[in-house]
Amino acid sequence: MIVFITGATAGFGQATARRFAKDGAKIIGTGRRKERLDELKNELGELFLPLQFDVRDRKATEDAIKSLPQVFAEVDVLVNNAGGALGLDPAQSADLEDWETMIDANIKGIVYCTRFLLPAMVERNRGHIVNLGSIAAEFPYPGGNVYGATKAFVHQFSYGLRADVLGTNVRVTDVQPGLCKTEFSEVRFKGDKQRAEAVYEGTQPLTADDIADAIHWCVTRPAHVNINAIQLMPTCQA
Repeated sequence: MIVFITGATAGFGQATARRFAKDGAKIIGTGRRKERLDELKNELGELFLPLQFDVRDRKATEDAIKSLPQVFAEVDVLVNNAGGALGLDPAQSADLEDWETMIDANIKGIVYCTRFLLPAMVERNRGHIVNLGSIAAEFPYPGGNVYGATKAFVHQFSYGLRADVLGTNVRVTDVQPGLCKTEFSEVRFKGDKQRAEAVYEGTQPLTADDIADAIHWCVTRPAHVNINAIQLMPTCQA
């Protein structure tokens, strides 16, 4: 199995790379931070191919995918994980730059990677696209405005893909995590560790390994089974 994971430098992406590597899968890990990719390469060895680029950049994404060596070229699984949230201000005072960044990463990044890898999956009549959504797609909260909207796009885009690939053996899954402790909140609050830690006070949140395990489970179901969407919350959240 060849697994292409965007945003493999931290959180869900990094945990997912490790989870599939346990099976002996070949991993293509992408991200903007070269040093993080190099560390994962040192950890996982020849099974891991690092690709440094930003999914928001259409040409860079296309060039990176076209550059894949033959032994990594026939991607079986695409995990569209790159993206995140920025800010928690109400719409009337939110930073428009933050909004644009979330739209570019959470929507355009998924669209670009999918469009450049899906045709070959359809041609080979096999493959699986796993999109990282969020419970925010269904359950809005103050300050979640554009972030939640991007994840609603991910959900509908995933279902649209299912309709488009009907008649092939290509599968599509939307994974929707709830409260999960990764670098997510630290990124959202732009490095404010104290504010980020406060999000998890009094909770036992999900971990990146929990999400990686869910992704792995979806991908390893029998070929005739498609998990359309899977939603996970910690027991302390409802």
